[in-house]
Amino acid sequence: MASKPPKGDPVQDAPQVAPPQHAAAGLPAIGHTLRMSRQQMGVRRTARTLLKVNQKDGFDCPGCAWPEGDKRHVAEFCENGAKAVAEEATLRRVTPEFFAAHPIADLATRSGYWLGQQGRITQPVYAAEGADRYEPVSWERAFSIIAEELTALGSPDEAVFYTSGRTSNEAAFLLQLFAREFGTNNLPDCSNMCHESSGSALTETIGIGKGSVSLEDLHRADLIIVAGQNPGTNHPRMLSALEKAKASGARIISVNPLPEAGLERFKNPQTPQGMLRGAALTDLFLQIRIGGDQALFRLLNKLVLETDGAVDQDFVREHTHGYEEFAAAARAADWDETLAATGLERDEIERALRMVLASERTIVCWAMGLTQHKHSVPTIREVVNFLLLRGNIGRPGAGVCPVRGHSNVQGDRTMGIFERPAAGFLDALDKEFGIVSPRHHGLDVVRSIQALRDGKAKVFFAMGGNFVAATPDTEVTEAAVRRARLTVHVSTKLNRSHAVTGTRALILPTLGRTDKDVQRGGRQFVTVEDSMGLVHASRGNLPPASPHLLSEPAIVARMARAVLGGASATPWEDFEADYATIRDRIARVVPGFEDFNARLAANPGGFALPHAPRDERRFPTRTGKANFTAAPVEYPEVPEGRLLLQTLRSHDQYNTTIYGLDDRYRGIRNGRRVVLVHPEDARRLGLADGAYTDLVSEWTDGTERRAAGFRVVHYPTARGCAAAYYPETNVLVPLESTADVSNTPASKSVIVRLEQSPSA
Repeated sequence: MASKPPKGDPVQDAPQVAPPQHAAAGLPAIGHTLRMSRQQMGVRRTARTLLKVNQKDGFDCPGCAWPEGDKRHVAEFCENGAKAVAEEATLRRVTPEFFAAHPIADLATRSGYWLGQQGRITQPVYAAEGADRYEPVSWERAFSIIAEELTALGSPDEAVFYTSGRTSNEAAFLLQLFAREFGTNNLPDCSNMCHESSGSALTETIGIGKGSVSLEDLHRADLIIVAGQNPGTNHPRMLSALEKAKASGARIISVNPLPEAGLERFKNPQTPQGMLRGAALTDLFLQIRIGGDQALFRLLNKLVLETDGAVDQDFVREHTHGYEEFAAAARAADWDETLAATGLERDEIERALRMVLASERTIVCWAMGLTQHKHSVPTIREVVNFLLLRGNIGRPGAGVCPVRGHSNVQGDRTMGIFERPAAGFLDALDKEFGIVSPRHHGLDVVRSIQALRDGKAKVFFAMGGNFVAATPDTEVTEAAVRRARLTVHVSTKLNRSHAVTGTRALILPTLGRTDKDVQRGGRQFVTVEDSMGLVHASRGNLPPASPHLLSEPAIVARMARAVLGGASATPWEDFEADYATIRDRIARVVPGFEDFNARLAANPGGFALPHAPRDERRFPTRTGKANFTAAPVEYPEVPEGRLLLQTLRSHDQYNTTIYGLDDRYRGIRNGRRVVLVHPEDARRLGLADGAYTDLVSEWTDGTERRAAGFRVVHYPTARGCAAAYYPETNVLVPLESTADVSNTPASKSVIVRLEQSPSA
């Protein structure tokens, strides 16, 4: 049996610190994986579960969205994927007795780590108006409560339906269908907080808001630039792809304010040689200052333009628009300004240029380090400019590669989870179901919080996720959510959001990816879309954590029947009974999913969705071509005595889910309230290693936010920069501090001063 849940909430403000590591994975990763899996699942259940992760007849990892190749290893998972599986397949249970013993006020004092360690929720629970704790409730009563509140609204737009990236295609399609039949486009999702900047920039420049490369393209590339991303922790299986690319002759440039162990050396745990020696991955490390990426790519573009024969003139002439305006802006790039913005040396940039010019096939990969700044959208546009100049989109082994986080965050958007849907999608949905979808734009995440804060939204429904912990401006967000008439969370496990309730609150426990799903029509499976546009099936193999659980499609279908009643002609009961009927409707509404069920049956490993820029060098933009863009170069300017802070994950973490209290690669153990500061910056500010400080963010409107009690860790960050974990630092980011165009919270460039903590 698994060990019992922890008795108390562990101390998280007195970590042990050792030097950072310079290699990722290997034997320590195997040992850590097995230890955490055994603690949560026990020995037999660990073997039964992990051998089905990411297999063609198994279930999709509930962690990241990295794709699988057609030929798969028997252990097709990484350390952090195994942690995600273990957390979901745990033997620990949160029963009605637990809720009886822990009032909501008590849950609110617990850390996210402690809450997650309690196990799977076994029954729906309800906190009535004025109640101090959750109590068991029947499913029928739960859906009637939702119907009471939704039908009492003055407008459908007073409801918000949030979606996490772990939601399946089938559940996401049903949720957006229900929301639009109900009458709102208020469908915020976790994309609003991560890759919305990527989607905004890519849609404008190449016509589709997704990456253009496949796994095979990575293996064939001459040069891979990994910017603002830490695959060793966030997408560990990407390291195998980089290792294979290196073996084929590729070179790798990593662009990051922090040295990351996985990009230094990867010890592949799937091969004996890999575990012992490992492979050096990065050929050039550009330790850039936070927010300097646009300036770097702008200067590289200037240098490419100045090199005879470097521009792919045929591609530019035939396939692009806006070249002259872009070229004029790029030629104006200034060396001194770029060096100030990036903190790099001239010879580093010149070395990068030589690698760029030597490459015929270049890929740029990026993640949150590029997407969560005020100027993120123009930064990613500049990356596209860089690739277009040498014809590196629509060419094998080349292209844009935004690396998504949660396993189906891209699929949810494809299924219509979007507050600003395309008219063509709504037309197809209306034709298929005989409804009239609203055409006005709905609310994204930030605007949903503002609507809750201002009393304009009154019902908040979350399909998965941990909304309160994932969003910025923690105190403002929590106060906003508490103003709701009803909060509903469809969840597998406890998290911070369950302790922040509206006047009434429901927790609806659902099946997870690892759980076997049997409905009236027999055993079911769901589908997901990975980060590279491949769609494949996911089949759980474990007995459900409780007989009282419903699947996500069943929850949406029953909610729709309770709310819409006889006014809806949509066959919600059929959808709950047999998910193949949902896929038949998806096939008629969503382009690229034609013959959905038949293609899944014929392709056990999944099938690729069409991508016009990649497949045909056709760019479905307003100009009909790929668009060069020209925007002023922006970068954060930091006042004297301040640092520029980025938020990040620890290694024992996936988004807001905290698996443990260690960040092994960075040398941090048993603690999370740390701030990583370059030793010279720390000395200049009078901060000894091990001292405690408060982080105080400063904003142009004069507002400040404070996060108290962080241990200073001297660390080789870029000069003038600092780093600390979220969600602990989300409190520092005001709700209105967002990226231009995408409205994504600007969590990666926060100006802070460090003040001595009163608790020091």
